[in-house]
Amino acid sequence: RKDTRRENKITVCVRKRPLNSTETEDVMEVHGKDSEVLLFEHKEKVDLTKYIKQHTFSFDIAADETVTNEQFYESVAQPLLGFVFKGGNATVFAYGQTGSGKTYTMLGKGDAPGLYLLASKDMFSRLKPNQTVSVSFFEIYQGQLYDLLNERKKIVVREDAARVTNLVGLSEHRVDNVEALMRVMASGATYRSSGSTSANPESSRSHAVLQILLRSPESMEGFGKISFIDLAGNERGVDTLDSDKQTRAEGKEINKSLLALKECIRALEKGATHIPFRGSKLTEVLRDSFIGPSATVMVACVGPSRTAFEYSLNTLRYADRVKEFKVTPLAPADRKTVV
Repeated sequence: RKDTRRENKITVCVRKRPLNSTETEDVMEVHGKDSEVLLFEHKEKVDLTKYIKQHTFSFDIAADETVTNEQFYESVAQPLLGFVFKGGNATVFAYGQTGSGKTYTMLGKGDAPGLYLLASKDMFSRLKPNQTVSVSFFEIYQGQLYDLLNERKKIVVREDAARVTNLVGLSEHRVDNVEALMRVMASGATYRSSGSTSANPESSRSHAVLQILLRSPESMEGFGKISFIDLAGNERGVDTLDSDKQTRAEGKEINKSLLALKECIRALEKGATHIPFRGSKLTEVLRDSFIGPSATVMVACVGPSRTAFEYSLNTLRYADRVKEFKVTPLAPADRKTVV
């Protein structure tokens, strides 16, 4: 596939998941060749006549439910590795409603490895003898950062005088092969916060960030980096009405951070002089993914069922806006995140 990335633009990809066992009506079509997504809305006129309204969206990449994780990786994330091996900072983040397939895309399941593992295999295959790979894995839960590779010890986010974001207390672990990285990831995943809502019995309750750092003797502070961010699913209040107080509080914090992300995107789209990255810990961490000479891919995961229509339409509209704005190149010192 031709690389569809545009200069100073965020590459936006949409992935449709299959219907699950409780869903019956598919209201979405994906035309991969044209990178188009069609969403069909069931409506009713004043005279009670029923009709269907078609919503059409175009993206850089559109994948239907038949596309495997490996095929999706080859189109979406694999082209970023060349940038990383040239010393660049690349980010892939997955956005969408709870239960839309974000964690499956990022982490994989069973015999279907996710983007994390597929990227690490490629990195080790390209590694030069004098280069090493290190990983960090943390979550953002209720406005706080926790190190998933250090028994969920708290991480502090600080910005220094040079506007460099520092993640104080985040551990970094060198890995010498894919198997070692898999063990580290599996260990960290057990510490990630999860819970149950009416929308998803296995809902991720935090944003998870995996950073794979490439080092070389010439630059031990870091040569290139790729980050994979599995965002917690946005939720409606109705999805947590039957849940306990903690689950409702989690949902409120998730939506707050996603709203802060939306505000940053809106400000970038308008070319505002002030971007409210301090609106949440999530946007503070994502800062260097949106400004400066970085390569960023947004994966919008959507459910195809009629019951998920409202969520899917909102996700597609959000993704449609993201693809239109340009990132602003800044000096290297303005864009780094230091571990």
